[in-house]
Amino acid sequence: MKKLTLLIFCSIFFFSCEEVIDIEVPSGEPKLIVDAIFEVYFDSVPLTTKTIVKLRLSADYFEEEIPLVTNATVTLEDLSNNTIIHFEDGNLDGNYNPITPFIPEDDVEYELSVTYNNEVFTGKATKIKTPTFINIEQGTKTLFTGKETEVKVAFPDDGSEENYYVFDFSKNLYLPIEDRYFNGSDYNFSFFYQEEEIELPTEVTIKMSGVSKDYYTYFRVFLSQSGQGGGGPFSTIPSSLLGNIVNRTNSKNFPLGYFHIAETATSNLSLTE
Repeated sequence: MKKLTLLIFCSIFFFSCEEVIDIEVPSGEPKLIVDAIFEVYFDSVPLTTKTIVKLRLSADYFEEEIPLVTNATVTLEDLSNNTIIHFEDGNLDGNYNPITPFIPEDDVEYELSVTYNNEVFTGKATKIKTPTFINIEQGTKTLFTGKETEVKVAFPDDGSEENYYVFDFSKNLYLPIEDRYFNGSDYNFSFFYQEEEIELPTEVTIKMSGVSKDYYTYFRVFLSQSGQGGGGPFSTIPSSLLGNIVNRTNSKNFPLGYFHIAETATSNLSLTE
């Protein structure tokens, strides 16, 4: 348990008092956090990928630093041919990269395996397809304060299936959407940067990733708990948010985080005043 000291000030007429109260703050056992969100930048030439497995430990709410995990064993298996891809943390920063670069293939299921403290954590994922942008441009509309910056986005949706997307507007600003109301249509929408979120002029990279329904649900809950600009998946969140990774050795010591593979469309945009 940790103690949080609160100073309570009160004033009655011309008198004031200060009282120190010690509150016991619960301190739980650290959980392994696995952030393995792979992105395949299919619209880049040459085609590039981000295939980093980030490992951390959960921390108490008032801790300022997130502990790194640098002594794990990380592998990825192509379940179509049992090929094993090994990862290493060469910089000892908790970020594990494949020893041999690879590009996730279509219609192939991959199994991520993390061995840490003699326990094995695994998760499975198949690459989700993503359309290309039709257009991205800065708009002129605002919302309530009149000082917001509009970005107009257009992309085509595949009508043959339900689709889910996560948009990354830089600055730790995200937007998950589903195609319930525009299935099979070209979709146009506006995203607004608040005045305090961005300083103009500036360059931003906007990314669109097709995601699974389960990851879409997970991401929406994560955003509701951490808030926009919350610092990413290793920021402290109010509750234990379970993803698709399980502990094969000890089910009671469940991990946090997610393993997901997505095609990702990108667009660079210059924003002006």
